[in-house]
Amino acid sequence: MTSSPVEAATTAASAPPAAAAPGAPHRRKLSRRSTLVLLNAVSIVGGIAGWWLLALNGFQFPTPPEVVAKAIQLAANGTLQEDVLASLVRVLVGFLIGSAAAIPVGFLMGWYTVARGLFEPWIQFFRTIPPLALLPLVLVLLGIGEVPKVFVIFLAAFLACVISTYQGVVSVDRTLINAARVLGAKDATIFAKVVVPASTPFILVGMRVGLGSAWATLVAAELLAAPAGLGYRMQQAQLYYDLATIFVSIVVIGVLGLVMDRLLLLAETRLTGWQERR
Repeated sequence: MTSSPVEAATTAASAPPAAAAPGAPHRRKLSRRSTLVLLNAVSIVGGIAGWWLLALNGFQFPTPPEVVAKAIQLAANGTLQEDVLASLVRVLVGFLIGSAAAIPVGFLMGWYTVARGLFEPWIQFFRTIPPLALLPLVLVLLGIGEVPKVFVIFLAAFLACVISTYQGVVSVDRTLINAARVLGAKDATIFAKVVVPASTPFILVGMRVGLGSAWATLVAAELLAAPAGLGYRMQQAQLYYDLATIFVSIVVIGVLGLVMDRLLLLAETRLTGWQERR
């Protein structure tokens, strides 16, 4: 017996939706990733091509082959490795200490009103002062060794990360906290199981911002009284109008910063896999 159009429509509406292919989400994810990789490659090639064209059309830029040749020369005599190692050590020490100090301070400010009242005026005060503005004072007080350079990098990373951590804590949905209290959870449990996971994305974003500030501060710090480092090498090259060496330092700083940022982004993806992503 043939069913009426109304019955057919009712049956179709009440039928469960067709299940998606088991591998469809994974294929879509791989497709998006492949597209991003392709776009990144196109962007890099286009940028290098644009740089090359500018160098060949009157701009006082060294061409990419000249920069590569200079990098090989600096690497052959050990200068490049020495500068990279010196700069990396300064950035990593300052950045790691700054981030490690910022996270507990940010948690305290976001969780306890007393801590917020005590710390926030000073943090907001120093946020308005670029760390580089303190460098002359730091050099006078701490000398011209490694400590002042690491300190200004620490300050740059700390200020970026502490604000982000604090914002993460105060942005936690109060409904989650109240629900945990209703279920009998104590403050320590709420903090460990609700506040910390919800704040993790903010912390990692703050660390990424702090990493960029650390590299920017490092280069300026090395321009003053540094025996080695990528910033120091740029200053020395500027005295002799050695543009190829300046470009080598710029490219190396950019590559190192990009690699470190990608590592933090990978950590963010692994630690916040529960977070809905677009």
